[in-house]
Amino acid sequence: MIKKENFDKTSAWPFVEAKKMLRERKSFIEKKGKIILQTGYGPSGLPHIGTFGEVARTSMIVNALKNLTDLPTEIITFSDDMDGLRKVPDNVPQKEILEKNLHKPLTQVPDPFEKYNSFGEHNNEMLKNFWITSIFHTILKVQLNYINLDFLIHLFKSFWKIMMEL
Repeated sequence: MIKKENFDKTSAWPFVEAKKMLRERKSFIEKKGKIILQTGYGPSGLPHIGTFGEVARTSMIVNALKNLTDLPTEIITFSDDMDGLRKVPDNVPQKEILEKNLHKPLTQVPDPFEKYNSFGEHNNEMLKNFWITSIFHTILKVQLNYINLDFLIHLFKSFWKIMMEL
């Protein structure tokens, strides 16, 4: 078991960042009673080392925080599954399905593995198994939960009013 005083002395970057966070956000952290970190990625392709790195760095800081404080920690992960499909990965079946759907939001691209409703959902499910996160959100679900129909109607009416004046 590593002694706590050694964690206080280390210059390893996760501990440096964790100590900086505890120092600079002390009043906010005390008010919340927990430490929340956020990470995210664009699931436009199958998981790879870069995707892993996005959450690994955040997880390393959480690990450091757990060794420096008794406060509870939480990681919120966002998946930008509304991002457009930029290119067809080499390691997928039925590439023609993806080629026909280039630049469309990942949630509108059929899953070439035929397991989920979309390529975005497929990649999100793979990534959920790839790492541990406290809370997982997709941009599609966040947008669907927060879209206000009255606001959209107002927006479209305003848009058409402006267009008619041009």
